[in-house]
Amino acid sequence: MSTGDISLTAGMRTNLLNLQQSSTLLNRTQERLSSGKRVNSALDNPTNYFAAQNANQRAGDLNDRKDGMSEAVQTVSATNAGITAITGLINAAKGIAQSAMSTSDTNVQSKLAAQYDTIRSQIDNISSDSGYRGLNLLSAANTLTVNFNEGATSKLNVIGFLANSSGLSLTAVSGNWQSTSNITTDTAKMDSAITTLRTNTQTLAANLNIITTRQNFTDDMINTLQTGADNLTLADMNQEGANMLMLQTRQSLGTTSLSMSSQAAQSVLKLF
Repeated sequence: MSTGDISLTAGMRTNLLNLQQSSTLLNRTQERLSSGKRVNSALDNPTNYFAAQNANQRAGDLNDRKDGMSEAVQTVSATNAGITAITGLINAAKGIAQSAMSTSDTNVQSKLAAQYDTIRSQIDNISSDSGYRGLNLLSAANTLTVNFNEGATSKLNVIGFLANSSGLSLTAVSGNWQSTSNITTDTAKMDSAITTLRTNTQTLAANLNIITTRQNFTDDMINTLQTGADNLTLADMNQEGANMLMLQTRQSLGTTSLSMSSQAAQSVLKLF
């Protein structure tokens, strides 16, 4: 039987319509209270829903880039640790060279030369061990590419260099330190190597500063995007709570009013 087959009084129809509207509003308010959002789908507000969705998607893409930036920081840190260790070894080698220059004992000079060659081999080891997750900026002119934005159109290339004994022009001395001029030549090479390391350290420091600055900027952008999305979709829980109380009261009053509207029809029963 359809609703049209049942005859209701005008008052009852009005109260029934009000009850149906209250029920619809009550369901909407319950959804907002449970989800915390006033825009849960495109049906609620298409403009706000899709704008918030785009903002959240971009925030998610930027959050993925943060992982790459964090890994880049670790790669640069590993490179810097290698440079620091190599610099320390070269300074130790310079001390050995100075000791060799201060003595005329060829046996002592040969032993000091052997110590220098040992340090030189350790420089090679450190250079090859300074990689992070398969990328070593000290074993060759490898390039670390750091993407900053979601489209990878903003990026930074950190270029490595060869920091082993060959790349730093630190040649084996063997027994050649029996000549002061040879020791002087090797000392000059060590000074040049330290200069090269310092120059590259400055470049790495500048690149690291760029990466960390972009990390902070990305954090701020993610927060801005998420806040903007929330402003478009989140519900005022205080207001929705008040709405719930009012709708429950309205529903209760509507039920009472509907009952009163039906009393006129019910009075007919009293005739029997």
